[in-house]
Amino acid sequence: MNEDIQIYGIRNCDTVRRAIKYLDMNDIRYEFIDYRKYPISLEKLQNMVSSVGWESLINRRSTTYRSLSEDQKKSINYDLVLDYPTLIKRPVLISGDQILVGFSEKKYATIIG
Repeated sequence: MNEDIQIYGIRNCDTVRRAIKYLDMNDIRYEFIDYRKYPISLEKLQNMVSSVGWESLINRRSTTYRSLSEDQKKSINYDLVLDYPTLIKRPVLISGDQILVGFSEKKYATIIG
């Protein structure tokens, strides 16, 4: 059982709930971080971006993204995402040096299993 798993997201997100349910059903210990309550650090965000890239990390279907100006959409950057953490796709699972964005039982099984 891996005890250094962190799940980043927001509590009321359906996909986050499915990921947490999967982890709970498989008796996998994790720490959930709601980044609305506990803002993500610049260092953690930089780590995510260097691992998966902006394209995979930003949720372009989110209400937050759609509310951005065209200029902001063209220039996604650290400050913008730190100001609007719901731009990040959910959930983000971090296990050691591996990072997964979104939820897939198959992908979770390969990292956790």
